[in-house]
Amino acid sequence: MVNYRDRAWLEVNLDSLRHNAIVLQEIMYENCKLMAVVKADAYGHGGERVACFLNKIGINSFAVATIDEGIALRKSGVMGDILILGYTDLKRARELEEYRLIQTLMGYDYAKDLNEAGFNIETHIKIDTGMHRLGMDKDNVERIVEIFSFKHLNVSGIYTHLSVSDSREREDIEFTQRQIDAFYRLLEELENRKVKIPKIHIQSSYGLLNYPEIRCDYARIGIALYGVLSEIEDNTKLKPDLRPVLSLKSKLVTIRDIKIGESVGYARAFIAERDSRIGVIPIGYGDGIPRNLSCGNESVLINGYKVPIIGRICMDQLMVDITDIPQVKVGDTVVFVGKSGDKEISITEMAHNGNTITNEILSRLGSRLNRIYISLDQGQ
Repeated sequence: MVNYRDRAWLEVNLDSLRHNAIVLQEIMYENCKLMAVVKADAYGHGGERVACFLNKIGINSFAVATIDEGIALRKSGVMGDILILGYTDLKRARELEEYRLIQTLMGYDYAKDLNEAGFNIETHIKIDTGMHRLGMDKDNVERIVEIFSFKHLNVSGIYTHLSVSDSREREDIEFTQRQIDAFYRLLEELENRKVKIPKIHIQSSYGLLNYPEIRCDYARIGIALYGVLSEIEDNTKLKPDLRPVLSLKSKLVTIRDIKIGESVGYARAFIAERDSRIGVIPIGYGDGIPRNLSCGNESVLINGYKVPIIGRICMDQLMVDITDIPQVKVGDTVVFVGKSGDKEISITEMAHNGNTITNEILSRLGSRLNRIYISLDQGQ
């Protein structure tokens, strides 16, 4: 498929992705490896292309949410470990073996049933240390030990997830430390019972940025790998030089002259208070632009000018007030995320204005958006 800058598109800067991968690995504890989280189409950046690129620069461990995401990576030629973080239906156990995918064991009964399916499957055991979502209870040592003896399950990893590692509040730091301590106490107990401890991982992006001293074999890095944080006000212990990887752009396709008192869009949500020029842009909530950014809650950049979204965002279009932009014309590029002139809008700012987190905005960016991959090293 040829990717055109014809309607609306994402520009994915592979040089920035490489830079982030290098910088993040430099702050990891000695011998810890980066496990690139490429679920949800690599947070909207294009899962297969991103994973293949990371493979080429030496990243050999990946995490996805579903079996189909893992299979897609294998079919695109991705080598190394691919860990499925979420649930896989037992009816698909054969595919786990066929595509050499690592399945998370989120409970004893699930592990027992997967073993009884009879396929030789590599697995990681998820431990619940306080998030209470997925995972074996940290105190259920007998059952955890038993899983290591299952004939058809090769337990090559064990991990937990920190629920408030993004927070620097005292109570949250204390809670996180209790999670970390509980995980390592479990490992000590397993060793006492003659269990050989497999590869371990605890940190996600915020776990690394706020608790870099943790000794692990892997750090599961998602949002930080793409050069942004989840929320605009996040203040992390470490502040590495991360570079945003993604820009979101479209173009002006129609310019309308509106007289004072006339309305624009559904529900007449915008009424002109002056004679105005209105630009129509062919992108909407069907492409992942949150509808609650309507009516001035977000702006875009055109020719270095910042102008507001007016009226209600539609499924396929939205409108902006371009009255104050000189010499604006049909075909001009519109920047939703990225730079134009000396101004910039970040995806984190868009998420903040939409009352959500960056992760959600990125993962909602739709399949209708063309992706343009940019790199000074054209061999990549």
